[in-house]
Amino acid sequence: MKNLSFNNPIYVLAPLAGFTDLPFRSVVKKFGADLTVSEMLSSNALAHGSKKTLHMLEKSSLEDPYSVQISGSDIDIVRQAVEILNEHDGIDILDLNCGCPVPKVVGHGSGSSLLNNLPLMSDIIRTMKETSNKELTSVKIRLGFEEKNHVEIAKVVEGSGADFLAVHGRTRVGKFKAAVDYDAIREIKAAVSIPVIANGDIDSYEKAKWVLEHTGADGVMIGRGAVGSPWIFHQLRTGKEHIDAALKHEIIMEHFDKMIEFYGDFGVPMFRKHTHTYSKGYKGASVLRNEVNNINDINEYRETIDSFFKNNEMAT
Repeated sequence: MKNLSFNNPIYVLAPLAGFTDLPFRSVVKKFGADLTVSEMLSSNALAHGSKKTLHMLEKSSLEDPYSVQISGSDIDIVRQAVEILNEHDGIDILDLNCGCPVPKVVGHGSGSSLLNNLPLMSDIIRTMKETSNKELTSVKIRLGFEEKNHVEIAKVVEGSGADFLAVHGRTRVGKFKAAVDYDAIREIKAAVSIPVIANGDIDSYEKAKWVLEHTGADGVMIGRGAVGSPWIFHQLRTGKEHIDAALKHEIIMEHFDKMIEFYGDFGVPMFRKHTHTYSKGYKGASVLRNEVNNINDINEYRETIDSFFKNNEMAT
């Protein structure tokens, strides 16, 4: 594993279902992210050998180090899932999701549901740590389920042997709407000795710098803020607030080419949602969106977006 040093702030791409697939991760890795994380994988699906889930383990050669995030609530199933992951080279970190607020996940006792059962959460972390042959074990948490008990949760994570943790600054009931409590992340950082990564509503270069300073965190994890703006990692890596249109164009085309490489013809319809977010704020964006919705040919689609992002400017 490429050394994951916490001496300087680290920049992490958050797992985001439907967006942080291999093509997107490879792009943000190439342009500045220190660490990429797989989309969340069900330990149950891994233990039962789901081909779709195993396919999601694939990573880009650029992804070093690489973290795989799993969810689960059954200790024996989690152990089986980790044993299967032990057979896969190229994974450096196993991450336990204790933050997902989605009802389907919570209903199975996984994700943020574990914040309601800290002894079970602790046992699962210990089981992962003891079973895994990977270098590091990490945990993604929220501030609590209904009420905030973030310092208690963080101390349980640390005491269970996790090497670092990422904190989404909302409770489960806050989902993605409530204001992020960056003060609470700062309190966690002061309470534990393992590295802490701040997460939640970090949607710009300026916000990322502020969060790092305000919380004292060892890094930032960016998810939705990177969709449509993957160059945020380039900004953080270089310290340059301004991104010129030529670099944006290069990154967008790299992303499209990686989508086609990975998904084949299916990459075209899958890239439409990305085209919509990338074109936001550009002159003629609505015309482009309507146009690409009717294009299925790879070359025609590529020529259309290549011309658009090369020749159009942001609306003032």
